Amino acid sequence: MQKSAVYTVHYRLKDQQGKVVDTSEGSEPLHFLLGTDRVIKGIQEAVRDRGPGDCLEVTIPPAMAYGEHQAELVRKVPRSAFEGVENLHVGMIFQTNTAAEAQVVKVVGIDGNLIRVDANHPLAGLTLYFELEIVARRDASEDEIEAGMPLY
Repeated sequence: MQKSAVYTVHYRLKDQQGKVVDTSEGSEPLHFLLGTDRVIKGIQEAVRDRGPGDCLEVTIPPAMAYGEHQAELVRKVPRSAFEGVENLHVGMIFQTNTAAEAQVVKVVGIDGNLIRVDANHPLAGLTLYFELEIVARRDASEDEIEAGMPLY
């Protein structure tokens, strides 16, 4: 059985036109335990069996990233649900506490007293283009495996 590994990776996420939309450059690299859900599956598959110094360009489809955009996660709610919020506008982000678990929603439309919100991840439905540089790889400790994440 292969031992679990902790990876340290610098990344650059680009959009379809090649513009960098997120990067770890100039900040802390990404640290993760292979096989957990703390990092998208596409990145984990890309670095599996790779080592420090490896640089990769990876195209990750939605199914290996944040999933397809789900129309049922876009819904209309009454303006009264935003009581106390002044200057409500498209693009605002809120955390709800009405469902079984907290959910982050983005206001995507306003039609009078009905507010359209989207609970999809902002990158749902998108193919992601990553440049990855593996900085370090090491065997995970038993404590890290139990915790499901690197412990420092």
